[in-house]
Amino acid sequence: MQKMKMNMSRVLILTGAPGVGKTTLLTKIVDALKAKGVSVGGMVSHEVRKDNVRVGFEILDLTSGKHGWLAHVNGDGPQVGKYHVNLGDLDRIGTAAITQALEKCRVIAIDEIGPMELYSQKFKQAAAQALESKKLVLVVVHGKAKDPLVTQVKRRVDAEIFNVTFSNREKLLEQLISKALNTI
Repeated sequence: MQKMKMNMSRVLILTGAPGVGKTTLLTKIVDALKAKGVSVGGMVSHEVRKDNVRVGFEILDLTSGKHGWLAHVNGDGPQVGKYHVNLGDLDRIGTAAITQALEKCRVIAIDEIGPMELYSQKFKQAAAQALESKKLVLVVVHGKAKDPLVTQVKRRVDAEIFNVTFSNREKLLEQLISKALNTI
């Protein structure tokens, strides 16, 4: 008889205050897993600054390297704060990256489920499919996002929530890499 992994969370949720390093932590986990030969796909977003002022957020497909704008101060999509969401790039790059990871990778990274991404029904469907898959999902969830998808993610019995802070993020890095490797 095969020994079952006890108490293994399949969905690892990173949350915390803006600017605390959730995306950086996720990226470091992804890099560490890839260095160990684990196939990781999905998407991350990074802020973009011009003359030391944030002008938007870039979206990146972890597998193909394709990138585009998630949101920018100069745009015409749905508005979140001073940014306009680029639904075309979000669906063409971000949603497609999650869908590809579902098909081809052992681990799916999603950065993030937040107010900007929640404007896309295609993104929400791809994220929900990833969460329902049998694969390990590393996901950043915006702390104040209000949506049924966010509620479902946080209430999953196979999920564990990690509140990222400046003081614990290095400790969390090793803990999350270990959890991920023990889950897959």
